[in-house]
Amino acid sequence: MSAPTPFWSYRAVDGAGRRHRGVLAAASPAMVVRTLEAHGLVVVETAPARGSGAAGVGLDWHPGTRRDVLEATRAVGALLAAGVPLPRSLATAAAIVPGRVARALDGIRAGVASGESLTASLAHHPRLFSPLYLGVVRAGERSGRLAESFLALAAQLERSDRLRARLLSASIYPLILSVAGMAAVGVLLFVVLPRFAELLADTRATLPRSTASLLAFADVLQGGWPWLLATLLGVLAAASLAARTVAGQRARASAILALPVVGGIRRYALAGQLARVLGVLLAGGTALLGALEEAQDSLADPLARDEVARVRRRVRDGASLGTAIAEGSLFPPALARLVAVGEEGGALEPFLARAAEICEEKADRSLQRLASLVEPGMILLLGGLIALVAMALLQAIYGVDAGAFR
Repeated sequence: MSAPTPFWSYRAVDGAGRRHRGVLAAASPAMVVRTLEAHGLVVVETAPARGSGAAGVGLDWHPGTRRDVLEATRAVGALLAAGVPLPRSLATAAAIVPGRVARALDGIRAGVASGESLTASLAHHPRLFSPLYLGVVRAGERSGRLAESFLALAAQLERSDRLRARLLSASIYPLILSVAGMAAVGVLLFVVLPRFAELLADTRATLPRSTASLLAFADVLQGGWPWLLATLLGVLAAASLAARTVAGQRARASAILALPVVGGIRRYALAGQLARVLGVLLAGGTALLGALEEAQDSLADPLARDEVARVRRRVRDGASLGTAIAEGSLFPPALARLVAVGEEGGALEPFLARAAEICEEKADRSLQRLASLVEPGMILLLGGLIALVAMALLQAIYGVDAGAFR
């Protein structure tokens, strides 16, 4: 079987002095030079496999960065499973995705070729590869099951992508509904109700308490909206700055877990991440204490890292993994039960994989259910606001009629 045609990056200039950069598939650098010269370009530099197969200075405008990471992950996993060496797998993956992800993969390939670990090379691109991604790859490197790790990551990213698409499609209508409803409430409060109050002023009728309260509220909003807007922007800026600190991250994580429905979804998602990483590590032969340490580093949530550290200390002191997890309150009881069954049967790794699937499916279903409840909730909320304004208007009208016929 013939070897695949390699990819070459190039830098060139045209007759007007404009610079061009891109990637071209060719048998040799000389072929790249001849091909570009035929298009009126003078080649300045060529190098092996730098970037994607699309020409141009850059493709960072590409809207599917997450999708590109997914495609690259799936390609690397399939190539590694077929026995292709890691550097060539990375170069091939870089050739099938555009822009930013391709350039990142090219840098990762260069780092691996120079002796750097794959995890360390991936860590140079935190905006593309999350701590969980790094944790699963690190687990695959240490266990010798790198292909399985990439395939598991591809499946996880695919599930996340499908869920994100479903949530986006489910949120479009509530968003439109909320904008239209708030616009209707704004017209009633700031246009209809004040003009109606001016008409009632000539009748010397006493406004009902509900109508007077709404008018006072509308006056406050009309006169103080710059201050309210500045306060809102200040709160958002303070929250953004606080989220960059350790204390702020812990406070945000605690707030999410304290929410009635979202907190439960978050617990199942964290449990799925922990079970996934532990299963990959243990299946590759990593000891349980070492696997827990690696899993702790792979989690982005600070409270989850603290909980895994506590579980590791309990296991080191002699407790079973299922017992140590059950003693905490962060992860759902289903994880502790499945782990305990796996430990009793001597099949912890497959039960961890099953626990990861169950927890991830539970989190996905709960998110979909929550998204489906947003629409009727928005309808009830906006309908209630409009009904409140309408009732205030009707009460004022009834008051004028009653005074007119006395």
